[in-house]
Amino acid sequence: MQGYILNINKVKDEDLIVTILTENKLKTLYRFYGARHANINLGYKIDFEAVASAKSTISMLREVLPLSAKWMLQSNRFFIWQQFIKLMFRHLKDVSDLDPFYFYLLEETSIMIERQNPQRVMIESYLELLAYEGRLHDDFHCFICDEAVVDSVVLARSFLPAHQSCVFGELLDKKKIETLFESKSTLYLEDDEVTHLWQLLQEGF
Repeated sequence: MQGYILNINKVKDEDLIVTILTENKLKTLYRFYGARHANINLGYKIDFEAVASAKSTISMLREVLPLSAKWMLQSNRFFIWQQFIKLMFRHLKDVSDLDPFYFYLLEETSIMIERQNPQRVMIESYLELLAYEGRLHDDFHCFICDEAVVDSVVLARSFLPAHQSCVFGELLDKKKIETLFESKSTLYLEDDEVTHLWQLLQEGF
């Protein structure tokens, strides 16, 4: 089967506990240390086998074949990808069975990041996630006072809209953010606006 490595924890003697997002599950597997193992890293896509163990409640990670893309050799793209992967793990870590949406979101994101600005790609993918989970607040009512946001908007964590008088933050053009929420595209945003949204995204899903 195939999946994306969302988390790696070192345990005794350099063994690893590896969390992998597959099409339908979040799997936690044990990997014994050994010189003949293929190299793995956070964010890698791998083909692998999960083998049950009589000595442990955690299955073994075996027959690993990295399927990583060439763009992962570009440090800036790979770093931003890994930041997104860490956020995804924090968001999903308490779930075992998953809708295929999350796996295929990473599939699409991995394709897009090769040829586009990585921060823009992550923002657009995050908007898709918010919309899928029903958490994209495109009615533009302030999440603090519940009054309509009319002209300019401040976005809080999870891209929640608010008035500047209710939440401290950078004031954004509401029309641009409306277009962003509707189109799930950062095309009409300036680079400094994209940087701000990326920093906001890193606060958590």
